Amino acid sequence: MSETHNSDELFQFPCEFPIKVMGKDEDNFEQLVIELVCPHAPEIGRDALHSRPSKGGKYLAVTVTLYAQSRTQLDAIYNSLSQHKRVLMAL
Repeated sequence: MSETHNSDELFQFPCEFPIKVMGKDEDNFEQLVIELVCPHAPEIGRDALHSRPSKGGKYLAVTVTLYAQSRTQLDAIYNSLSQHKRVLMAL
């Protein structure tokens, strides 16, 4: 018999939560990520970012680690990121 779990049970809020955002490494992509996340998590700053360029240098993976307060907050952040044309992927 398998148990079904509510996705909210997977995390206990508040908690530290990393979000990885990928896009082309141009026009200050890191700053764009901050601008998209900050309305939902105003306490984050540049020290919450860790960036890594792709092997060829065309893309940039930016990891933002924030102290998430709720599933609603995370959904809003992912929604903002996924709707922006410069964001290729948000995990």
